Amino acid sequence: MTIRRAAIEIHGAVQGVGFRPFVYRLATELELTGWVLNDVNGVFIEVEGESETIEAFTTRLQDELPVVAVIDSIEIDWLPPGGFDEFTIRRSEGMGTKTAVVLPDLATCTDCAAEIIDAANRRYRYPFTNCTNCGPRFSIIEDLPYDRPNTTMSGFEMCPACSAEYEDPADRRFHAQPNACGECGPSVSWSDLRGNTIDDDQAIDAAAAAIAEGHTVALKGIGGYQLLVDARSDAAVAHLRTSKERPHKPFAVMVPDVATAERYVDLDDAAVRLLSSPQAPIVLAAAHDGTDLSALVAPGNPTIGLMLPTTPVHHLLISRLDGPVVATSGNLTDEPIAIEDAEARSRLGDIAHGYLSNDRPIRRHVDDSVAWILEGSPRLLRRARGYAPMPVTVAEDLRAIVAVGAHLKNTIAVSVGRNVFVSQHIGDLETDEAHTAFTEVIDDLMRMYDVAPEAIAHDLHPDYLSTRYALSNPVFSDVPKVGVQHHHAHLVSCLADNATVEPALGVTWDGTGYGTDGTIWGGEFLLGDATGFERVAHLRPFRLPGGETAVREPRRSAAGVLFELGIDLTSAPYGLDSFTERDLGVLTRMLTQRNNSPLTTSAGRLFDAASAMVGLATVSSFEGQGAMALEFAASQDDPDPYPMAITKAEGPLVLDWGPMIEAMLADMGAGIDAGIVASRFHA
Repeated sequence: MTIRRAAIEIHGAVQGVGFRPFVYRLATELELTGWVLNDVNGVFIEVEGESETIEAFTTRLQDELPVVAVIDSIEIDWLPPGGFDEFTIRRSEGMGTKTAVVLPDLATCTDCAAEIIDAANRRYRYPFTNCTNCGPRFSIIEDLPYDRPNTTMSGFEMCPACSAEYEDPADRRFHAQPNACGECGPSVSWSDLRGNTIDDDQAIDAAAAAIAEGHTVALKGIGGYQLLVDARSDAAVAHLRTSKERPHKPFAVMVPDVATAERYVDLDDAAVRLLSSPQAPIVLAAAHDGTDLSALVAPGNPTIGLMLPTTPVHHLLISRLDGPVVATSGNLTDEPIAIEDAEARSRLGDIAHGYLSNDRPIRRHVDDSVAWILEGSPRLLRRARGYAPMPVTVAEDLRAIVAVGAHLKNTIAVSVGRNVFVSQHIGDLETDEAHTAFTEVIDDLMRMYDVAPEAIAHDLHPDYLSTRYALSNPVFSDVPKVGVQHHHAHLVSCLADNATVEPALGVTWDGTGYGTDGTIWGGEFLLGDATGFERVAHLRPFRLPGGETAVREPRRSAAGVLFELGIDLTSAPYGLDSFTERDLGVLTRMLTQRNNSPLTTSAGRLFDAASAMVGLATVSSFEGQGAMALEFAASQDDPDPYPMAITKAEGPLVLDWGPMIEAMLADMGAGIDAGIVASRFHA
């Protein structure tokens, strides 16, 4: 019998997922000796035994993973025997270059959800129940490796019963770092505007009663505060819209289970799997007619964003209510979500009627992720809880780069070896609070992974706050800066998503991107790869009177399009009738004199223009509102497309929308239904 020893290094999402207990159980089942530990790179194992048994062990390691674990790479070195007597879990090591993957926060698993409603279980109605398959991760970690002393749970000493679970390899809470119960863990509390305070289980009763009475409750969730109201109450939703300064943008709705979700939206199997996955994002789906949801939840929108309870607090709260609740970020428009109690009371004081809080500190804000099903597969629209900061893995090691992102829907990223760690959704950098959150996220990821950047990547746009930060921050004064054209970044992101480095034609249609010629790009055909690109085609340019103001006023985009076609604006043609005669004169002068009227090739602004012309959205309260209204209006499944032309002068090909807009105006003049016009425009 030949005894050998294997040193196994595993990279991926293997910390905080019950991976070491899994390794322990597998090794002892196969009668192998050795040890396993977490380090700053991932999980390190040494096993000793017969060669065939070790090979079976490494095969099963990859085939029988814990449900939320992901192995990116596994490296095996064969060593002489070490003379181990047993298999043990060793104390984690914190030395070396940090490359370990921090797992996202995960929704309550079915086992924990069952425990909190079982009156015979010691965690009955305990609102912080978790195990190695669920619970907080990214929102509570202070440092790597992922162990309890490196989390915000370090201040809660486990009671004997929890310690016994933590030390028992047969228990699913074996080395579950946030493990706790009502004897030793965090607790909830309720406070209302009159200063009344209630603790523990009665706090959840009080919050549920407030929602049932039509009030707004601020709930401290896993990654920050949320605002909750009865989703069936017009008055409650209207108050939330007014006080949150969010007049039209859709709200998400939380329901207790999939069966309830199917009463409100149309769910296929893929959507059900996504909704009930450990990531548990908000899932957009087609709304059913005639439900009891308030029409103010998603005005004019045929879809609803639904989510299931993501923490035990949510499970316990919604079980006390008899219907769905709006669950939206605890912030004002364009601000990050609040995570501290004092901060929440200061910023949400004009919105919330009461606060369901707790004493578990949140290390970093993490909003809810948003996804939908496209052609049978999940597609993320906002990447946060459940997904961040999982990395994009590339083909070879990268230099240490910090990428500071764009101005809208900002996220940042850092590269460590072959991993590009992408932050949680930060949002639009429109307020001081958002900019503070942006800088904190950069500092946070750099500290967590000990990144000393060799380059800072930023958008070419000189006025983006992210660009200004990259160029002016004294911390980066000696670090090379790399300006990246906005749409080139989109192209290369798609290459990375599809695990290729080969050149490709990237078609990028969006709202705004600073072009290499100083104009606003947004309807681009770029041929290239990560090293560079050629702009081979773009949409026909037109001018935006008022510049950035046009983003909030689709009617200004309509004015620019109509002016480009030589149409007299003072006659108040389609989409401009909300302007006064004086306004139209000012717009005409601006466009004629090219004053504050930058050129754009933006597809987003072209969609805005069409939406305004059809009479759907002349002024927007959130980005994309005009284009969404145009999409929702489209009523034909197989419409005849409006004509487009391709022209060629010097430089790139031009996709000319002129014939399309002229045909569209002709249809509208003939009284053709707006749904048909919208359908033909999209086609």
